[in-house]
Amino acid sequence: MKNFYEQVDENKLRSGLVIAGFITFIALSAYAITSALGFDYSFIGIALILSGVLSFASFYYSDRIILSISGAIPATKKDHFDFYTVTENLVRVAHIPMPKLYVIEDTAMNAFATGRDPEHAVVCATTGLISRLKRTELEGVVAHELSHVRNYDIRLMSLVTVLVGLVTLLADILLRTRIRGRSDRDEGNLGVILFIAGLVMALLSPIVAQLIQLAISRRREFLADASGAALTKYPEGLASALEKISADKEPLEAANKATAHLYIANPLKNHHDSIGWFAGLFNTHPPVQERLKALRGG
Repeated sequence: MKNFYEQVDENKLRSGLVIAGFITFIALSAYAITSALGFDYSFIGIALILSGVLSFASFYYSDRIILSISGAIPATKKDHFDFYTVTENLVRVAHIPMPKLYVIEDTAMNAFATGRDPEHAVVCATTGLISRLKRTELEGVVAHELSHVRNYDIRLMSLVTVLVGLVTLLADILLRTRIRGRSDRDEGNLGVILFIAGLVMALLSPIVAQLIQLAISRRREFLADASGAALTKYPEGLASALEKISADKEPLEAANKATAHLYIANPLKNHHDSIGWFAGLFNTHPPVQERLKALRGG
């Protein structure tokens, strides 16, 4: 059985391979779409700049945006003693700055981390989670979220969002421009074939890019689980917490599809762990049973 340090290294390697494949796919997609539809490669730069500016703004202000959407309020040591002191203890072990702590007044059980780097990090938990977990379970959840911060997962997912936005925006610009300006009289059979190939690529690339984005998100959840277990030296705390969170069927009112991937478990009411590899492609989180198996070395 692999120890948690070995699991962390393995998850980092797998994440790196997925990310490398994702970047390669984006580059090839952009090249293929641009070539097939007969546009100058400067369009790639324009799409990257536009996507980058919008994503950077969202990334830089991500903590304020998410906290505002979630209706979170600052946590205090007096009112949320366990949450506060658990985090204080774990940041000393993790050697990272103390994040800002927030709570969402909701009886549903969940938590998330946000912020552009460890110096501007935020960890937020629902009051339902804080009140219903044992201290060792709460430690596991906070360690998981601090691992996202320490592993720069928020920055990574922002980069992935930029790349997904790039191929989506590029496909949209090229398709709209090409369809408006295309004339069958000016193209032979080869031109028509290239146009159709470019059309198919432009339609499928954003979908494939989003699927890879979800795969990266799931892989980083496994990494945060392993890193969090290594941080607390007590994987059963997180495993027990995940069991309780997954058993809680109450939806988190403050969550939506745009923010669901941030949470330690999918907070949406209509979510169920998908069965089968194809259904699982569309999940933001790995199945709970797989996470428990990894934590417990089953």
